[in-house]
Amino acid sequence: MRAYERLLDYVKYDTTSDENAPEGRFPSTESQLVLADHLAAEMEQLGFQNVRRDSFGYVYGFLPSNCGTKQPVIGLIAHMDTSSAACGAGIKPRIVKNYDGGEIVLNEGKNVVLRPEDSPCLKECLGMDLIVTDGTTLLGADDKAGIAEILTAAEILNRRNIPHGPIAVAITPDEEIGRGTNHFNLEKFGADFAYTVDGGKLGELEYENFNAASAVLIVHGIATHPGDAKNRMKNAVLLGIEFNALLPPAETPEHTEGYEGFFHLLRFEGCEERAELHYIVRDHDRKKFEARKAALRRAADYLNEKYGAGTFELQLKDQYFNMKPVISRHMEIVERAERAMRACGVEPTAVPIRGGTDGAMLSCMGLPCPNLSTGGFNFHSRFEFIPVQAMDKMADILVELVRAEE
Repeated sequence: MRAYERLLDYVKYDTTSDENAPEGRFPSTESQLVLADHLAAEMEQLGFQNVRRDSFGYVYGFLPSNCGTKQPVIGLIAHMDTSSAACGAGIKPRIVKNYDGGEIVLNEGKNVVLRPEDSPCLKECLGMDLIVTDGTTLLGADDKAGIAEILTAAEILNRRNIPHGPIAVAITPDEEIGRGTNHFNLEKFGADFAYTVDGGKLGELEYENFNAASAVLIVHGIATHPGDAKNRMKNAVLLGIEFNALLPPAETPEHTEGYEGFFHLLRFEGCEERAELHYIVRDHDRKKFEARKAALRRAADYLNEKYGAGTFELQLKDQYFNMKPVISRHMEIVERAERAMRACGVEPTAVPIRGGTDGAMLSCMGLPCPNLSTGGFNFHSRFEFIPVQAMDKMADILVELVRAEE
């Protein structure tokens, strides 16, 4: 079975994770367990040993070495959940054969069109077969494509009897909400180093990422009748707007790129009496990251002094940290990935992740774990797509990655 065929199977399962689920609920959505059981059964059919789906929804499996030389235990990891940024249920994928470079009508009735001017990456996909959505849901290639490529590589290894060392595979839940490694069993996984297969454009190789935090600002206002509000009402909505205005307007996702960090207002809701602002805070540089969190605290302190103690309640929570300090001590595993890509005719490109992966947390937990591409584009949106040929190539790269070295 080819990788894209597996992807088309996996996207039938709605595995949207829920960031509002209680911390004690793991995984955050029961539907993830359904795909987890399906994947465990498939891994057993492919010849994996010690396959287990634990109570938290993680799926582990092991391919024993088939060569006579001592090789490291290499881990391959992908996540099963999808982002809540777009609907993940009722996905209806289709394949656009031999893409000609023009517009792709995803949904004629709803006038949803994938246009090259909006997605310049389409220019890189001329002549390829593109798996697209019907314009009402995301596709789920992030990261079901990674799962499909890993299991397809395992099938190729077995079918062709390619010499390899021991391989540990893990499929994780809840990566999209930053909980993907909360219950990851490093000891049972048993890898010496690993790779997440959770990136974008084919050939991208990532070993540095944002430091990340979430911030929730609760504004406590005073509601009164607007006809009798002078010098009495404290409108929590307007106070929330005032807080946001204290942040640098050019330091938002839509105005930054590369190594530039940002404050991102995800959600703002409320009324005169109470409002909530939900942010994420990101920066590659640890000192700048800490400075960003300090800026939020200063803004809240300033406004509490202006409007009264307790008016602004700020909750800050670290989510993950940059993996680069760990990976920089193990660059041989990055070089191994580069060799595998070049062996398959793909030139590797090291890029900083403007986000995070399970690999970032695992690296900080002691398992060096850079991130590899899947070949997809426009993740977390109705315009998500992935070329069939990129998935085939990525499966071949994973085969080369784990091939036994002398």
